[in-house]
Amino acid sequence: MKQTRREFIAKSGAALSMVGLATQANHFGLMSAMAQKSDDQTQGDAPSDYRALVMVFFAGGNDGNNMVIPNHSDASVSNYSAYSTARATQGLALAQNTLLPISVPRIGNLTYGLNPSLGILPVATNIVNNGIHELWGQGKMAILPNVGTLVRPMTRTQYQNGSVQKPFQLYSHSDQVSQYQSGRSDVQSFTGWGGRISDRRTTEDNPTGLVPMISSIAGSQLFTAGQVTLPMAIAAAPTGLNNVLALNGFGTSAAEVARRTAYTNLRSQDLSQNVIAAASNITNQAVAANAALATFQEVTATFPNTSIGNQLKQVARLIKKRTDLTVNRQIFYVQIGSFDTHTNQLATQTNLLTQFSQATRAFYDEMVLQGISDKVTTFTMSDFCRTFNPAGSGSATVGSDHAWGNHHIVIGGALSGADFYGINNASGTPFPTIVQNGPDDADNGTNARGRWIPTTSVEQYAATLAKWYGVTPTDMPFVFPNIANYTTTDLGFLLP
Repeated sequence: MKQTRREFIAKSGAALSMVGLATQANHFGLMSAMAQKSDDQTQGDAPSDYRALVMVFFAGGNDGNNMVIPNHSDASVSNYSAYSTARATQGLALAQNTLLPISVPRIGNLTYGLNPSLGILPVATNIVNNGIHELWGQGKMAILPNVGTLVRPMTRTQYQNGSVQKPFQLYSHSDQVSQYQSGRSDVQSFTGWGGRISDRRTTEDNPTGLVPMISSIAGSQLFTAGQVTLPMAIAAAPTGLNNVLALNGFGTSAAEVARRTAYTNLRSQDLSQNVIAAASNITNQAVAANAALATFQEVTATFPNTSIGNQLKQVARLIKKRTDLTVNRQIFYVQIGSFDTHTNQLATQTNLLTQFSQATRAFYDEMVLQGISDKVTTFTMSDFCRTFNPAGSGSATVGSDHAWGNHHIVIGGALSGADFYGINNASGTPFPTIVQNGPDDADNGTNARGRWIPTTSVEQYAATLAKWYGVTPTDMPFVFPNIANYTTTDLGFLLP
């Protein structure tokens, strides 16, 4: 049976493993402007060296309360005793002698502890690295406490009397994920802040790039979507880079070569039609990217054979091939989950944080081996934190529910030091006052469960990363439309 031209293109295009480049179908009308910047954009000073951002998204809402814990016993209301009193009875508190100690210069003589899963694993696990806790002592790891979605700064009084606009659909997984990835909490956005960075910076930073500036190793994501950006979504390791975008069904036989030639010719037809031109453009870029990735040099560090380990290994491979790909800036998205721990939190979070720690440490070590540990910054985000007050009781069933302000980790050689960064609350530190119905709790009265009102917004956190990456002051409002609502837009955790 004969096929129409459109049927042939559809079937051939479906064979291309190019999910990411196809995610922008809703922007077909803008694809012709892919290499153009908006007319009103002005140039600004930006670093010229190679730089990369790597987002590790904790899907489901990681319980930051059990990731970064007060380890001191002073008279403050946010000491280990307050933590233990709130969580031990129901079985959710971690024993103080298991915490991995960290010193926090910003808070003087008060010490904190990390979840033990972020440190050295028993020898029996056959994992050779020491996890990310060791990086704190080396000054290569920082923590952003109490970060969350905001429209503008908000106090507890303002939250409760409604005098300041709240993020829409607080405590909803999908909405809060969208707001973290889009960098907007006032309206629904159909682009992500990573994609908008790519919109603004591709022409200047990667003018001859053979792959898009932004890539996901975890499928199509809002974070990677821009107005004119074409993100790339590829499979994780062990799939080789030479196979992630390969055309299927086009071998070396005479018939297959003829079919490939016909397919190439067809992609040059009917380009006056927007949809056809866009589809052809996507496929052409996929074919070009596949050719560029046909060979690659394997990484040196040993990555754990976990989902997050294989995702970060693929990122490391792409970074190692950066010169051949003629890219000077790259943004990556990887994901681990699910942290939606309404029950069985201790076991689930321990497993996930262990995987994250071991994979991220392997990735950092690989960047050291590549000589660019100060050029690559890895950072975490998540839907939200979880309630300080546990849900259920008993080690097999205890968990926690959806909350708000959360603690996040940044790793890289460009950090200005191991410390807490962010906006102080009323107590004079960025770490929340961990008291139910206290000054940082969004809840009120006897039903308060400990949902911390963020003192640092997603935009402030992300804008600091974006500035280091090379986003100029004139482009910052395009990437973060509400950034003018905040007095501080650089939290200082990255060196220029």
